[in-house]
Amino acid sequence: MTRIRGCGAEDVPQILSIINDAAQAYRGIIPADRWHEPYMPLPELKEQIAHGIAFSGYERDGELVGVMGIQDKGEVTLIRHAYVKTSQRRAGIGARLLKHLETLTNKPVLIGTWAAAAWAIRFYEKNGYRLLSRPETERLSRKYWTIPERQIETSVVLANARWKA
Repeated sequence: MTRIRGCGAEDVPQILSIINDAAQAYRGIIPADRWHEPYMPLPELKEQIAHGIAFSGYERDGELVGVMGIQDKGEVTLIRHAYVKTSQRRAGIGARLLKHLETLTNKPVLIGTWAAAAWAIRFYEKNGYRLLSRPETERLSRKYWTIPERQIETSVVLANARWKA
């Protein structure tokens, strides 16, 4: 049995485990100065949630196997921290989570990811997002995300059809 559901405080350990498992795909791909172990420490996840990221989870037989966050930023919505357990990839879980989160907003949706993560960019493009220009990526990254300059330099932003630059 599968379902998508909102995640609560009791799910934080599973969310953290999924993020750190799935983020191993970035090891050796993203700049070495941006990689750390664990990829996301517990205090960072708790801080992200405290700043308004609401996670939804894809549950299979009572176990979370994928998570994706949504964050309202006023005139736009951000998709944040989209991860599927390594053992469950390529089964449509990410696409189902993305489509579910898109139903929760009628605002333009923006997604940031690492520029070197070609598979992630392809995934979002396949699901109706378009890669924005370098100047637009930098402007939007500074406006809607709280990330270091180095991460802005090494990231891209994608937008859904509702985004009108």
